[in-house]
Amino acid sequence: MINCIVVDDEPLSRRVIQKYLKDLPSLNLVASCSHAFEAMEVLQEEHVDLIFLDINMPKLSGINFAKTLSNPPLIIFTTAYPEHAVEGFELEAVDYLLKPFSQERFLKAVNKARKIIENESQEKHSKEPNYLVVKADKKLYKLNFDEILYLQAYGDYVKIFTTQKTLLTKERLSILKENLPNDRFQKIHRSYIISLEAISFLEGNQVKVGENFLPISNTYRDELLTKLRQ
Repeated sequence: MINCIVVDDEPLSRRVIQKYLKDLPSLNLVASCSHAFEAMEVLQEEHVDLIFLDINMPKLSGINFAKTLSNPPLIIFTTAYPEHAVEGFELEAVDYLLKPFSQERFLKAVNKARKIIENESQEKHSKEPNYLVVKADKKLYKLNFDEILYLQAYGDYVKIFTTQKTLLTKERLSILKENLPNDRFQKIHRSYIISLEAISFLEGNQVKVGENFLPISNTYRDELLTKLRQ
């Protein structure tokens, strides 16, 4: 699943991209933003792989916005002004779409981004460990991803439920999420992250993981369903 956002001050342009994205189930539209500052807030809260970024916007242009990002997602510039193309590619943009662009041209740009993300993911997985290290009970525990069932925010702590034991750690849920592979774990609620492999079934707004039923919030339901269908 590729998480993406659209940043464009023109409502019609945003709607066109949203329409094209509906035909691409592997792309998850996290947010549609009307200006760069709105996009900044989204990037602070959500994991984003790809930005469809307009250039001529009020307050802060797409070019200047891209320059402010220390670790930017992949960028596909979308603009009506061809004179910005060189500067766009200097920022290592994946592609530069000149409005109005066809769905075929849009798909070509998306496929470029998809290939880059897949290559980066393969390289990352080849280097990453297949376990999580957490501190609990004044010890450091090495938990293989295969044995983790789910994580639950618990006040200032996080409970980690595994096939063998339950641990209580003072790590934040958001920090632990960054150390779990996105293709194997999914946030289903502000207080829960689950292992996709540990799911037995979904029923209504609940999912059974191990012996427990956990709540699914509307915010994460579509992303969970998309991952399960892949």
